[in-house]
Amino acid sequence: MEIIGNPTQFEIKKAARALMDGHLVGFPTETVYGLGADARNIDAVRQIYKIKGRPSNHPLIVHISSIKQLDHLTIEIPEYARKLALDFWPGPLTLILKRSNLINDQVTGGQNTVGIRMPAHPIALGLLSNFEKIGGIGVAAPSANKFGAVSPTTVSAVLDEIGAELRPNDMIIDGGQCSLGIESTILNCTENLPIILRPGIVTTELIQNSIGNKLRNKTSGDKIHFSGSFRYHYSPRAVVVIGHSAGVGDGFIAMSNIKTPRGAIRLGAPDSIENFARDLYLFLRLADKLKVKKIFVSPPKGSGIALAVSDRIFKAAGQKNL
Repeated sequence: MEIIGNPTQFEIKKAARALMDGHLVGFPTETVYGLGADARNIDAVRQIYKIKGRPSNHPLIVHISSIKQLDHLTIEIPEYARKLALDFWPGPLTLILKRSNLINDQVTGGQNTVGIRMPAHPIALGLLSNFEKIGGIGVAAPSANKFGAVSPTTVSAVLDEIGAELRPNDMIIDGGQCSLGIESTILNCTENLPIILRPGIVTTELIQNSIGNKLRNKTSGDKIHFSGSFRYHYSPRAVVVIGHSAGVGDGFIAMSNIKTPRGAIRLGAPDSIENFARDLYLFLRLADKLKVKKIFVSPPKGSGIALAVSDRIFKAAGQKNL
């Protein structure tokens, strides 16, 4: 396995060629680090599932560098989905659409839909653009960690999670800490109205302002599988508990204006919702490094990005965010 720091154009092209040759490449996005494979290479995609320990029916998101790729990879694209792509790509928004015959069952978990996004990170876009220049059409890339574990936002976290399982010709590109820190908003665009399946930095308000539409609420009848849909996800080894009542030796994460309970170990005190999102996974990983057994987390209050942060916290605790 090769680790590339401060990549040159030559090294980014080399990584794109590695993808085309069937190898895996870990790379930074603005959200979290992804583990990428040529979306059309079934063996490479299977290797991602093997390394992550990911259920075979749990789909991968396909990353592209140009909106033009939408018409190759998907069909029956609603006009509102095209508008969202124009407004928010590159950026942390995944659109679920009906797949074309270029996308195989290994990527979609056997579903007739596929999640597509264009990341807003110069290294990721450079990698994807060069991959497409040599004949690639999309990179399937979940987060570069074990399934259900805390997503990585630094290269050291990627190495801790899966470094030992990458093969000699696989690569990791170091792009520093991810700027946003939580995964993309996932939007079901297969119906007349869009449905938010996973909240993220692209909020309900931003989506409504873009398309002038109401969103349909997600219901128990929605059968689409998507990344992060399990109730227990984004979880450290420590037990995550929602609330303020940390005791002696327990970890504690809350906004900076909330005092640390006596004897608790302060793992994080973000001073804004944006910083809470960016650093949440770093806080959870710190708890495991310190061998903390329990982490008490006080989710941020409010709408928008606060809802996305709360979603990740409640999933980490294995609770339903009501």
